[in-house]
This record gives sequence, C-alpha cells and structure tokens, in this order.
Amino acid sequence: MHNFFHSLVSDIQGPAENFDGEVNLEKFWEAMSCDMIGRGFVSSGRHNPCAVSPTYHFWAPWIGKATRRSDSVLNTEFEKIHVSKSVSEISEITVTEDRLREELYKQKVGVIRKLCKECGLDSNGSRSDLLLRLSNEMKSRQMYDKIFDKIWGASGGWAVIMCPCGIVYSIKCNLRAESPRDFADLLLSWKHMPNVIIYDFARGLATHLNLRASEKVPISPFEGRLAEPTQSNIELAKCGKLKVSLPWLNTKKTEPDLNGHPVTGSSDHYVLYDRFHEANTKDSKDVLRKLTLVPQLAGKVNSQVAEQLFAKMKKNNYFLNLSLPSTHLFQMRNIIHHYNEKKNNKLLERLKKTFGGMMVKNVYGQAMFGNPCFSHEEAGGTDVVMEDSTPAASMVTTGGMVCDIKQLSASRSCWDFQPSDWQSSMLDQILSKNDRDETIAQVGSIKLQRKDFLTLGLNAALEATIANSCLDVIVMVAKEKVFLPTTITHDHLEM
Repeated sequence: MHNFFHSLVSDIQGPAENFDGEVNLEKFWEAMSCDMIGRGFVSSGRHNPCAVSPTYHFWAPWIGKATRRSDSVLNTEFEKIHVSKSVSEISEITVTEDRLREELYKQKVGVIRKLCKECGLDSNGSRSDLLLRLSNEMKSRQMYDKIFDKIWGASGGWAVIMCPCGIVYSIKCNLRAESPRDFADLLLSWKHMPNVIIYDFARGLATHLNLRASEKVPISPFEGRLAEPTQSNIELAKCGKLKVSLPWLNTKKTEPDLNGHPVTGSSDHYVLYDRFHEANTKDSKDVLRKLTLVPQLAGKVNSQVAEQLFAKMKKNNYFLNLSLPSTHLFQMRNIIHHYNEKKNNKLLERLKKTFGGMMVKNVYGQAMFGNPCFSHEEAGGTDVVMEDSTPAASMVTTGGMVCDIKQLSASRSCWDFQPSDWQSSMLDQILSKNDRDETIAQVGSIKLQRKDFLTLGLNAALEATIANSCLDVIVMVAKEKVFLPTTITHDHLEM
C-alpha cells in the first residue's frame, strides 16, 4: 500500500548485535497508545516523554490474537540493510525489469519528474512521456540500478494479509520498501500458516520462506507449485489441460495430516500468483502457480481484494502522509479495525438473511448455522425457536428446530454452503435405519416421515412430498419478501 510517513530511512538506527528480530506486539501497541495519550498533556510532540520513533528493534505489525502464535512477532527489516544472499535466493527473488517498471508506474508525477532529472533525462512533458523515457533507459544496467535505488530503496508503505472475503488479518508498516521478507515475517508469526497464499511475487516469497525456515521447509510440496515442474505438466498447464483438485478446501480431510491446518486438515502449502501478476514472470515453471488450475479456486476467489482495499485507502493518503510516524500507524490501525468491523457485520447480516437468524461462531471464528458444538443427543429433546411471535403458517420445523421464514432469503452464497457438524449429524440421523414411519419434519401442514427422505441424493428418484415441501417454503419466502402476490400458489407434483 503506497502511503508513507515523513521519516528518512538513513535516520533510523540499526539494532543491537544480539537482536533476533522478535518484537513484543502488545508492548509496542501499548507504547503507541501512551504516545497518543501523552500528546494531550504536552505543548508539542518534541516534549512528549512517551513518543515512539521508528526503530528496527521496536516496530511491530498488528496481527489478531487468534491469528498470531504469541505476543512475540517477527520484524526482520534490519536484514534488508546489509545481508548476503545465497545463489539460489538471488536467482529467485531478483527484481525483474517488469516488476520494477510496475512499481515505477505507481509513483506520482512529481516523483517521476524528479527521477527523470536525477537520471539526466528531459523532465518536461506528460506523465506518460516521462514513464516512456524512464522505461527505455531502464534497459541500461547502470540506469536500472539508479532507478532501483530510487524506487525500491525508498521508505515506508504498508503490507497486508487478507482473506479473499476482504477481512484484514495482518498489517505491517514497512520502514523500508516492501519485499517478500515482510510477508514472510507476518506468516511465520501466525499460529497456522494458510494452505494457499496468493501473492504478486509468488516465486520470491516461496523461496524466501523455505530459506528462512530450512529445517521445516514450510512451503511444500513442489516449492509451493501445484504440481511437479516436469515438462509435460508445464505444457499441459499452458494449454489449460492441467487441473489440480484440492478437495480439502471445501471439506476437511477425514484423516488430517500431521501438523495439518485445523480447518482443512491439510499440511500442504502453496504460493500462487494473483490473476493480475501471473503473466509478469518469465520462469516457465511459474505456470504451475496459476489459480485457474485449481477447480475449487478458479472463478471463486477474488485475488485482487488487496488492490481493491488499496484503492479505497488512497483517499486517506492526503492526511496520513503528512502525519508523524506514530500518528500514521495509530490512525491506520484504527481505520482498518473499523473497516473489518463493518465488513464482518455486513457479511453476518447477509448470512442471517440467507440461513435464518441463528448464526454463531465456532472456535476458529467462522460463522456457522446453528450451534457448532450442538451434538445430536443434545438436539433431540430441545426446541430452538428463532422468533417466538412467528405465525405457524410461516414455520418450518426439522428435528425440533423451528425456522422463521422471515429470516430466509435467496443468495448465491448458500450454493457452496458447507453443513456444520451438528447439521451433518442430524442428516445422518434422518437417513438412519430407524423407524421409517417416524415424523422427522413439518412444513406448514405437510408432515415428512423418514421414508420420504430416503431417496434424497439419488439421480433417478425424488419423493414428491419432499419436492412439494420445498416449493411450499419458496412460496412462503416469496410472500414474506413480496416477490409474488399472496394469492399465487404452486401446483403440487404428482409422482
């Protein structure tokens, strides 16, 4: 994210020799709060005894409590100053001319004009003219190095890690220009690393992570690619004929892997390119890092969610960029906090309208329908009513649970909805070999027995009573939503 505070990188002192990159997140943000409070008691920032200045050894990102492994998180930006890289890392993470040009195009016209002057180029003309001159000159190694130092050697900027739904899980204010190291710091500070990471420089991040934690090799298999980088796999991927299914993205593994992610059960970790940057790489093996190769992700994941957040945040640059470093950080974290709250509440309301008012969170913070800890035995003799005043005509009762039609609505989000543990156990109970004539559910005046449900899931048969009940529910919802006149009914199926 390209907003910065006014502070010279050269003014930031290096850390002590024994500094290992670990920073206490809670202590840092508590100090930031004291800085803000202290300003109310002094005449100027220069007299604030609680002021926090940028330092390599006391500068922490923000990672939520449920996400981070501990209060001690990583910030190894001091390694950016002078660090020797291995031959493999140099070959993998060297900034290409295309990537440098992309960063150059993000700069404001004033920065570009100044860069033209420093490079001995004509600084007159439009922004496009200036960019064209710099792009042509970049082919020279000497000029490339000069532009690299000006663009990549700049200070600041924000690094964020987000869920595809738009929630920000981690945010870090960089003291020096963004690199894979910043995202590696964040990911290695997480309690559970995501199974799929989408990044605009995927190859560099995968290489850096594996070199940072070589004893564990966190990014595997195939160094984060979706398949072994054989020539046949590369050719198939280029032709669009290679598909790599990751079923645990939809349904948790029955037998989780050792050290597998608690939600998916898989211990695999892939680093893929977002759709906008997948064509930037010149390495043929990177075709195996495309989102479109995974059926569970293709067309379903918004890989540009971070860019969309940055576009929204641009309106704040005019005051954030003029702030002191501590003010900049404090304001940014507050803005992101309210952004997350608004997004979460909006999503929760939509889920409640789709699946009814009974939405809860499980131990991993996921929104679930019903009580995720509700066992079948507990549900058996308990009625759960969503709204006491709901008329009987708009009620659907299943296994003792009463569903309010007023809370239901049509939504594409329910198409891929995964049942909770409680719902799965209830389904198993309904399809069990117990009394076939037992009444299992009621929709309005229609009573459904266990034998009515036994054809569900079969290709060639569907019990007419089940279909009629579904249509009854649709009519009830339509009447409540005023989608249809109240006099319209549906014809019952005869089978």
